[in-house]
Amino acid sequence: MSSEQKNKTIVRRLFEESWQGNLDVVDDLTARDYVGHDPANPEPVRGPEGVKSFISTYRAAFPDMRITVENQLAQDDLVATRWTSRGTQKGELMGIEPTGKKVTVSGVTISRLADGKLVEEFHNWDTFGLMQQLDAIPVMAPV
Repeated sequence: MSSEQKNKTIVRRLFEESWQGNLDVVDDLTARDYVGHDPANPEPVRGPEGVKSFISTYRAAFPDMRITVENQLAQDDLVATRWTSRGTQKGELMGIEPTGKKVTVSGVTISRLADGKLVEEFHNWDTFGLMQQLDAIPVMAPV
């Protein structure tokens, strides 16, 4: 297996297993000096504990959340992953009380790996669309 294929497998495991509740995989696959950049967070997520806290926040709001890896591309130490997340809001998120609404959100994450662990990620996902689906932001009228 090529190093690029190994890196894709590591990233896929982290997406699929950690977001289904197996937070032990975060310790196994995330470097201590990991930094995650997410437009929904004013500060970067740092280290495995930061990743676990981030995941736990969203899983508390969407306990049935599942992430599907749609596509992955890898080059050298970088993996780009296009993903889709689905879940039902049953807990508070960012001050939004539970709505019971089912949501679907898509995004792209670029992950950098070293020595078989994630060291940095850049997330770009449809935060605005999530807020609209939760009725936290009005949907624009058709033009």
